[in-house]
Amino acid sequence: MANSLVNKYNIPGPRYTSYPTVPYWNNDTFSLKLWKASLIQSFKESNDTEGISLYIHLPFCESLCTFCGCNKRITKRHEVESPYITAVLKEWDLYCALLKTKPNIKELHLGGGTPTFFTPQNLERLIKGIVRKATLAENYEFSFEGHPNNTTRAHLQTLFDLGFKRVSFGVQDYNETVQKAIHRIQPFENVKRVTETAREIGYTSISHDIIFGLPFQTEAYVEETINKTKLLKPDRIAFYSYAHVPWIKGNGQRGYKDSDLPTPESKRNQYELGKKMLFEADYVEIGMDHFALQTDTLYQATTNKELHRNFMGYSSSKTQAMIGLGVSSISDSWYGFAQNVKGLEEYYHLIDENIIPVYRGHILNEEDLIIRKHILNLMCQLETSWSPTENYFSELPDTLIKLKEMEQDALVEIFSNKIIITEKGKPFVRNICMAFDLLLQRNKPESQLFSMTI
Repeated sequence: MANSLVNKYNIPGPRYTSYPTVPYWNNDTFSLKLWKASLIQSFKESNDTEGISLYIHLPFCESLCTFCGCNKRITKRHEVESPYITAVLKEWDLYCALLKTKPNIKELHLGGGTPTFFTPQNLERLIKGIVRKATLAENYEFSFEGHPNNTTRAHLQTLFDLGFKRVSFGVQDYNETVQKAIHRIQPFENVKRVTETAREIGYTSISHDIIFGLPFQTEAYVEETINKTKLLKPDRIAFYSYAHVPWIKGNGQRGYKDSDLPTPESKRNQYELGKKMLFEADYVEIGMDHFALQTDTLYQATTNKELHRNFMGYSSSKTQAMIGLGVSSISDSWYGFAQNVKGLEEYYHLIDENIIPVYRGHILNEEDLIIRKHILNLMCQLETSWSPTENYFSELPDTLIKLKEMEQDALVEIFSNKIIITEKGKPFVRNICMAFDLLLQRNKPESQLFSMTI
């Protein structure tokens, strides 16, 4: 890829797990009452047909990984496990009481933090407590994030017996220099052990997360990591750009300087090298930053044009409603977003008061809903369309003018009622979505809010 394109398009931009993006939520017009109403409406429309998704945030980690921008609580005190699960189950009780009908769970994901910080027994208590108040949709999918250093056979077997068939392991990079910089010392042998154990137990989809653009990372290190990953042949791979956002409070990105990061050109070369190697190993590119074997449900969803994207990332099935449980979790009713409080103590206090612990959110207006569809289409199908009435918005002509330059750079093809992202344009999906992001266009941030797009 020409460096001129990298230099031209390497600007701060959202990752679009939602639209509007969190910095542009209208918190002034949001309320817990409105959030509840939007969720009830969505639940009534979709629970019987699609079911719901459930995301549970488990925030505890024994040590800080300095590449991570997630909400976490660092501790080695495992007595924190039981009170937290009690609170999460009570939050679930509050939602079940609100919805009145048993939720039909299509998708459940344990994220973190480190879900495998918790003992298998406590995870079993959590999942059984959730399922007890719900029904399970046909072809439901349970998944969790496992840390290769502390995921045991007991973790894998217990969760498998509870219905989990998909697991994601964070690899990042196998080079020791990079691992020391990001405070994530993780030998290949540990990843090999958990991957092979999961496969032996019967997990049908094993995923590895690999990051490019990390401090001190080189193309040679990426090549080494991909070569080792190919030996284990995970079913899907998330190969994504390190999001350098040190200005966000509490994210822990420290211990290295901006000058320790690869240049934008080097970072893009790392991606192109990794992508080429994955193609040679029979992986197919899915949406943005994801690759899967043709036997994986993510590939099948892409083929059937059923790929979906939400705050959990890409999913092989769409649900209109997603409920987030635990500190900092984000819920999505399609008509509105709501985020839980981030502090553990405040979360416990609100749960004790029988209050759903939401502290901010956004109720989507008609324009938001239209733009949301376009951005979701671009992220999942790499194209979007409109007609004189359906999905048309008044500022579309201005959007198409912005896209003209991208068409000249061969990143998109523009037709009378649709645009298609080209093969050359795939690395610039975020930039293309930004042309549709009306809130970003109208309210250019004075300070940097997002990581760089390249």
